[in-house]
Amino acid sequence: MPDHVVPPQFITIVSISNKIESKQGSLVTIFSLWNTMMGTSILSIPWALKMAGFANGVALLILMAALMCYSAYRIISITHGMEAKLSLSEGLPLANYGYLDFSDVCQHYLGKFGLYTAITCSLMSLVGGMIVYWILMSNFLYNTVSFFAKTSTGNDSVLCPTSDNTNTSNITDQLSVNFESLYTLANPDINVRLYNKVWDLTSTVPVFLLLLLFPLLNFKSPTFFTKFNSLATISVTYLMIFTVVKATKWGVNIEFKDKFSEHYSPNISSNLAALTGIAALAYFIHNCVLSILRSHKKPENGVRDLTIAFFLVCFTYIFIGVGLYISFPLQKSCIQDNILNNLPLDDSLAFAARACMLLQMVAVFPLLIYVFRVQFFHVVSGNIYPGVLKVVLMNLLMCAISILFACFLPKIGKVIGFVGAFCGFSYALGLPFLIHLISLYEKHQLTWHSFFIHTFFILLGFANFIAQFFISGH
Repeated sequence: MPDHVVPPQFITIVSISNKIESKQGSLVTIFSLWNTMMGTSILSIPWALKMAGFANGVALLILMAALMCYSAYRIISITHGMEAKLSLSEGLPLANYGYLDFSDVCQHYLGKFGLYTAITCSLMSLVGGMIVYWILMSNFLYNTVSFFAKTSTGNDSVLCPTSDNTNTSNITDQLSVNFESLYTLANPDINVRLYNKVWDLTSTVPVFLLLLLFPLLNFKSPTFFTKFNSLATISVTYLMIFTVVKATKWGVNIEFKDKFSEHYSPNISSNLAALTGIAALAYFIHNCVLSILRSHKKPENGVRDLTIAFFLVCFTYIFIGVGLYISFPLQKSCIQDNILNNLPLDDSLAFAARACMLLQMVAVFPLLIYVFRVQFFHVVSGNIYPGVLKVVLMNLLMCAISILFACFLPKIGKVIGFVGAFCGFSYALGLPFLIHLISLYEKHQLTWHSFFIHTFFILLGFANFIAQFFISGH
């Protein structure tokens, strides 16, 4: 989710048939929801604020949290309403239900089209998560190895790979070239030049990563990797500490009035869709919210806990994003879609952040592959493990797609924006609100007021997706 700490994509949308005893209370439920939504988007929030404008960006982060929370609530209410309807029609107590998935609801109201649309959207979000993960893992692996391979001086400087505030298409490549060129000048040895050719951020490291990860992708069960979910919480906690330390060291460096100031930041920008696309994925929990809430001891508190979780997620994104943005010591145009790329190889705090997140992602990526495989083969063949050969070929295909993006389009801001806007339009806004309107119509409760509001939200999601094609700087 992407690319989340415990990504929402880890929860398959295949219906569950056996009842599981509810165990967790409100505190655990809220933490599970927060833990699920916190993901790789967090590294792109400062860049998204740059693209949208500071005040506009903060406001949009809050509004997107409210909208995505409301759409998640609609999924819960629609599903529970359908469960009550089935319970009444079959003369069974409601306790016999509670395990319908949203894909079942889509099939009930929209037929096979709804079912396959829900599954396709879930699979697309998984593929997007894999791509973002591979790009970031390649980046973190490159910088982590280079930290040891090249002389570390404990440098606390900040990098600005380009002074052009609209041209960000070659940021990652420029960083790689800058690091390598500086080191080569200081160490004019042929081995250094060979190292730079063999260990290149966008041509060789994504392939080397395959050698590290592929043996981990073919396990029949991912149980071992689920034990490392706590690494995600550690990563986010460290990033919050990292933000406090850097912001304290850098101080406040932002100016809203003087356009000629080095630290000038507009409050609004026409590229606001860059933030709304990222925020749509940052708050995307819709294909697993039912799975988390069904384990609640008191289901009647589920909506309340969902709202609290969205508030905490929004606070965390704003805390880290705003903290790093307002304290960033160079021009705001220098901020990259991965904020860690603004810090040099030998920054000790940045090294720890990269190493921690690399370890977390290596543990999480096999789960992404596994859930994609389960969903895909369940729909295609009805068998979640159709044999070693097909599983290996599927894993190779997914890795190949991820490697191609890591080599030729290693821009997580762009990838997260498109994936988030697509998931937001289709699964988070389109399907829930459309089915909500159909449900109201069938019960003769549909009003013009409700129709226009929910149709507006659907069109807003579609406009957000289309706007991703027209963002300046992508």
